[in-house]
Amino acid sequence: MIKKTFQMILLTILFIPNFVKAYSDYLILGGHNIGIELKANGVVIVGFYDVNHKYIAKDAGLNIGDVITTINDKSINSIKDLTDVVSSSDGNIKIGYIHNDLKKFTNLTLIKQNNSYRTGLYVKDSITGIGTLTYIDPETKLFGALGHEIVDSKTGKIFDVSSGSIYKSLVTDIEPSENGIPGEKNARVLRDESSGDIYENTNKGIFGNYTNAFDDSKKFKVADKNDIKKGKATIYTVLEDDKVEEYEIKIIKTYNNQDTKNILFEIVDERLLQKTNGIVQGMSGSPIVQGEYIIGAVTHVVVDNPHRGYGIFIKNMLEESEN
Repeated sequence: MIKKTFQMILLTILFIPNFVKAYSDYLILGGHNIGIELKANGVVIVGFYDVNHKYIAKDAGLNIGDVITTINDKSINSIKDLTDVVSSSDGNIKIGYIHNDLKKFTNLTLIKQNNSYRTGLYVKDSITGIGTLTYIDPETKLFGALGHEIVDSKTGKIFDVSSGSIYKSLVTDIEPSENGIPGEKNARVLRDESSGDIYENTNKGIFGNYTNAFDDSKKFKVADKNDIKKGKATIYTVLEDDKVEEYEIKIIKTYNNQDTKNILFEIVDERLLQKTNGIVQGMSGSPIVQGEYIIGAVTHVVVDNPHRGYGIFIKNMLEESEN
């Protein structure tokens, strides 16, 4: 009897259609400014310093961007883990690390200065920033934001995430864009007001579980690529405090064969242009709406003409969140 039950369960799993999507047809609109904190899957090497005129860590074969995961076979998940293991060692450590997706090992002989061991490494275990929430799925309680990856400024590589959080954030002021120089939002992040847990950082955005209450009285339909038309559309974003406002843009062209730069648009709203002179950093993730549809999210500025920018198709974000 037990064996037959197991066989029936297995058949049920095998015959689930592989085209069933996990996301909803209608989404809660974002536009809110968020603070972002990502925690690394290990400890990331971001630089080297000399110890007694030697770059001991670099000479051991380590590189900027490598992720330390073990020392002396003990798991390393934070800078505190690293310093604890190093300080309790005899000065000879075996480092396990990830280099270009490959697990490697190297031995490092530490040098003692002022009664403590020096590794010759600059490292980090987290990264912070601000951006814009794109959507919340009312059925799954999943969220998407940014529409592009978070890259570590020191290594130039996508930040490998073990966990993370989004927080309420208040825009304090804006540095306008200039031709060739993107501007940026400045904001205060309220660390005691977490609103979601991040589980993924990809080239199509950050994704996670939304943990706050939300108003689901108004939802926007998810657009297919063929639903998007040239001409009038709007973006939702915050320019002051936490007030989400709607601003007019013009869709110039769409690109179905691009991975992320799918929508070329131009800002035509004079209120937005007077405040920002175009797209600014921190606006990434601002949802793009056309009629009853949410069609995408702001992702990039055209640096030489900040009145113009690119967006990603909303379906590209949603499909990425399923992976």
